[in-house]
Amino acid sequence: MPRHFLTASDITREEFHSLIDFAIAIKRNPLLAGSPLENRNIALIFEKPSTRTRVSFEVGVRQLGGNPLVLNGNELQLARGETPEDTAQVLSRYVDGIVIRTYSHENLKRLAAASLVPVINGLSDSYHPCQALADFVTIRENRKTFSGLKLVFMGDGSSNVCHSLLMAAVYTGAQVTVACPKEYMPSEEIFRFAQSQGARINIEHDVKRACAGADVLYTDVWVSMGQENIKEQKIAALKPYQLNEEAQSVARKDHLVMHCLPAHKGEEITEGTFDSMNSVIFDQAENRLHAQKALFHLLYR
Repeated sequence: MPRHFLTASDITREEFHSLIDFAIAIKRNPLLAGSPLENRNIALIFEKPSTRTRVSFEVGVRQLGGNPLVLNGNELQLARGETPEDTAQVLSRYVDGIVIRTYSHENLKRLAAASLVPVINGLSDSYHPCQALADFVTIRENRKTFSGLKLVFMGDGSSNVCHSLLMAAVYTGAQVTVACPKEYMPSEEIFRFAQSQGARINIEHDVKRACAGADVLYTDVWVSMGQENIKEQKIAALKPYQLNEEAQSVARKDHLVMHCLPAHKGEEITEGTFDSMNSVIFDQAENRLHAQKALFHLLYR
């Protein structure tokens, strides 16, 4: 059976740390990556628009010797009602792997269950695991260790990015605090699962208390694609959880500012904080490429 990567729980603690270390190594010396995808075709399916996911995966596949086949969701019969199972069965006979950026995580699981080749979650409504890999690559670059680290995610605790940080935290020993309003807390199922696996996580509704002594301050866009109908409602609820200079003032002096992009400056993050000396946001974006190349090594070695 092929090996998939739909959430961080699809790899082991040892594999997680090995992947992080290898991503940093190939960032420093790209020749170490080799050509594990030589003569392999990888389908990249985008049901949602993308900048970082598309470019990082397309470039990464090429750098590893493979051939990326980029497919817009509207170009596939999925958009006209073909089942995820039938799509997976057909694509599996043409390509050697599938990366998909989609909406429904349940449909993603159905596609993976029927696929004869590895499936990678490029983003779903529930999880964004490749982003979490890049996030912890960035933290490791700057902090060397995860042990004892305090990471604060500010804003929509129910977002796919927050969920993926909680899942990855299982392997790190870091303390993850979610600073969010009661209306936008993480999925209880995901929160409880991560806790049961050893993640040190908690929810805090008071921003200053949450950010006190933080090593990392992290936020994400408040209104995701498909949520435009509740935009005003979300912005009103999340406004007190903006990542700004006040939040920075109570964090550790050498804290990191992180954002998975795209950013709506003035909403979830101020322009001053985005451009501050503490910001590693563009390093974080670059590390999507290196983390995903390391992931391909894990799945195709």
